[in-house]
Amino acid sequence: MMRRYSRVESSGDLLEYFDKGYTATRENRWTFEIAWEVANKVGGIYTVIRSKAYVSTEELGEQLCMIGPYKKQCAQNEVEEMEFPRGSPLLDAVNIMRSRGYIIHTGRWLVDGNPQLILFDIGSGAWKLDQFKGELWDKCHIGIPHLDIETNDAIILGYMVAEFLGEFHQCAKKNAEDNELKSPVVVAHFHEWQAGVGLIALRTRHVEVATVFTTHATLLGRYLCAGNTDFYNNLPTFKVDEEAGKRQIYHRYCLERAATNMSHTFTTVSEITGLEAEHLLMRKPDFITPNGLNVKKFSAIHEFQNLHAMAKDKIHEFVRGHFYGHMDFDLDKTLYFFIAGRYEFGNKGADIFIESLARLNAYLKHEKPDTTVVAFLIFPTKTNNFNVDSLRGHAVVKQLRDTITNVQHSIGKRMYDTCLSGRIPDGDELLTKEDLVKIKRCLFSMQRDTQPPVTTHNIVDDWNDPVLSAIRRCQLFNTVHDRVKMVFHPEFLTSTNPLFGLDYEEFVRGCHLGVFPSYYEPWGYTPAECTVMGIPSVTTNLSGFGCFMNEHIQDPKSYGIYIVDRRFIGLENSVQQLANFMFEFVKLNRRQRIIQRNRTERLSDLLDWRALGIYYRQARLKALQACYPDYIDEGSCFGSRSNLNFSRPFSAPSSPNSSRHTTPAPSVRGSDDEEDSVDEEHELHELGLKK
Repeated sequence: MMRRYSRVESSGDLLEYFDKGYTATRENRWTFEIAWEVANKVGGIYTVIRSKAYVSTEELGEQLCMIGPYKKQCAQNEVEEMEFPRGSPLLDAVNIMRSRGYIIHTGRWLVDGNPQLILFDIGSGAWKLDQFKGELWDKCHIGIPHLDIETNDAIILGYMVAEFLGEFHQCAKKNAEDNELKSPVVVAHFHEWQAGVGLIALRTRHVEVATVFTTHATLLGRYLCAGNTDFYNNLPTFKVDEEAGKRQIYHRYCLERAATNMSHTFTTVSEITGLEAEHLLMRKPDFITPNGLNVKKFSAIHEFQNLHAMAKDKIHEFVRGHFYGHMDFDLDKTLYFFIAGRYEFGNKGADIFIESLARLNAYLKHEKPDTTVVAFLIFPTKTNNFNVDSLRGHAVVKQLRDTITNVQHSIGKRMYDTCLSGRIPDGDELLTKEDLVKIKRCLFSMQRDTQPPVTTHNIVDDWNDPVLSAIRRCQLFNTVHDRVKMVFHPEFLTSTNPLFGLDYEEFVRGCHLGVFPSYYEPWGYTPAECTVMGIPSVTTNLSGFGCFMNEHIQDPKSYGIYIVDRRFIGLENSVQQLANFMFEFVKLNRRQRIIQRNRTERLSDLLDWRALGIYYRQARLKALQACYPDYIDEGSCFGSRSNLNFSRPFSAPSSPNSSRHTTPAPSVRGSDDEEDSVDEEHELHELGLKK
């Protein structure tokens, strides 16, 4: 039966199992985590594995080892190579594999927790590819096309991992006999279909290892959604073999389906992905294992508000440079919205985001003409170089700033000298004609006849680019009359970026709202990252994150989590709903946004690996009990701790007035400065502070 992350079971916590592997050592229990993204930054699973490493090592210590492919470009920066200690069955198994001609790198991953690593050089096993393929065909009747390089690499890695785990189990048995230890129990956790080949090999070779398989997104599901299919309404009717064959991924689909059904325990990262797996992979997940983050709490309750203000000032600098000559809006009345992620125009919801922004533009022109929204779209795509106009704008603004600074210094010196003589200077003495000439030259250089550019780069084949095409269709051209300004930045943000000078985390902190109206999003790390940083966000009921929040929060909107319905209503209604959500947010005053950010940041406990890691532990225990019937866990799966269910905030309108806006009512007293702390009585009570 599927074990859901439900309100009843949300009291489980991993903290009581943080013994650095003492219990696992006493039980002689070994855990291996296998993924293509171990010390190999490719996609979102890298974030999952990397962020979970700390709580995994706190629980399992040296009884945990991560396995993946050796990719030099990433590994040389993230891995400290070293050998396992003498007498360890890990070292014995690695040496046996090396004696057979395989190149294996061992060491520690330079991330929080410093887990042990084993990285296999795929090239050293390529000579056995035909043998591996033959075994796969004989045992499973799955044939692999010769020219599919990615799948060939997955086959090599999978069989090398299976061979290693088989040898390790024998070495661990011998080590237990020699040292009078308990008989070893081994669990191997495989992530996604690339690593799942190793699971298939273990089961077909009848190696006594417990197996867990986690799919973060089904292969066929991603392809179907990318093809503009009405995916969720047609899930029960898809002819999966035929659909996979049409897309020339039938062999990959077979590997994923085989790993799913051959594992002792099968998990998915969300309920929505579990529904997808049930129909496409023909197995219900045994557990839902939501993705978490390492949440670091601030010592001062409002420190993240100060970080927001500082990061926002840096975004102000970019906006001044990008919109120079057309700064017809007040930055104090400007809000920053953003969307970011892989450039999957439909799957990530960029299509309805741009359409909703066009409607928001019309609303603002009519009702709040003094308020401006700057919408950032951060999607990496092919470019020729930076837009010359963007670079020139930042240079011109810098020149003006330097000139004003010099003039200020000169005025201060003149004022000081005049006051020393015993009189008050007049305006003509302070601002000389020379100073005026310098300022006028800067002002004239800032004049421009063209509109501010929509994009910061020259995009390859820009006429067919989906984002730019949608912007043209909606006529969001950054004119003086537009209250929604568009900035398409087609590369990931780094601190060395010459335009922003911000890394992604700092940029997120400086924005007011993250908008992620995804159609296909098995989990959704971008809104989760916003939540942990105290930034409100928009998600959907088709994302794992949105479903998770809907289940655990009584009124998500009052906590700054806006959930767009993309499953049960039509596309037009979804666009309208998103536009209304954004307009509701724009109508909040500064004080209301401060209160909402405080509430959003308090949700971070829901997303902490210390809370969510317990479900990975349960999945491993179930697999161990299936493989080793005599295995008895020394601890309980569920501990007792504070409940992580969030009811409606005290200061939000109470039922039965649920039709009213659930965002905070404006405060009668206090300042509207963003740096101020919240002093409303109910908010202080919610924050656990004394008045």
